[in-house]
Amino acid sequence: MSEAVKKEIIEWIKVIVVAVILAGIITTFVRPTLVKGASMENTLKQYDYLLVNKMAYRSDLPERGDVIIFKSDLMQDNGREKDLVKRVVGVEGDHIVITDGKVYLNDELLEESYTKDGYTDYEIDTVVPEDHVFAMGDNRLDSTDSRDSSVGPVPLDDIVGKVFIRLFPFNKITTDFQG
Repeated sequence: MSEAVKKEIIEWIKVIVVAVILAGIITTFVRPTLVKGASMENTLKQYDYLLVNKMAYRSDLPERGDVIIFKSDLMQDNGREKDLVKRVVGVEGDHIVITDGKVYLNDELLEESYTKDGYTDYEIDTVVPEDHVFAMGDNRLDSTDSRDSSVGPVPLDDIVGKVFIRLFPFNKITTDFQG
């Protein structure tokens, strides 16, 4: 084997090793996610490709309005647990009342320009437990979320991260999810 071929092989090995190390570092901090379903319309649509900051809540707590990904006990068709994408509406200690299609947060009507239909079904009167958030989809008429006993308030430990960018479709790239 000639010296030039050996150098070329060594360079390729270096590039591959660096690529693997970089991929490992990136996936430690960032997770790609594909939206499946209509629960976050009109903010997010089916097959939107998102990047999630997995480190967002290592030192900070979720805030009202954050769009988060969290683990749930719901099952996918393939038998695996579903991760859900929803918006944080309440944090620990918040008093949430849903009545007559409106959401009240700590006794004040919540202005939610991001919701699809401007109407929230269910009748709820609850206080968000310690170390939990109350999360709902923006398409309230087609979302299984904290209003439903199969999901309930979301434990902070179940939050995977905060959505920080929609990468696809390319004409809808954004970091603003406030409507």
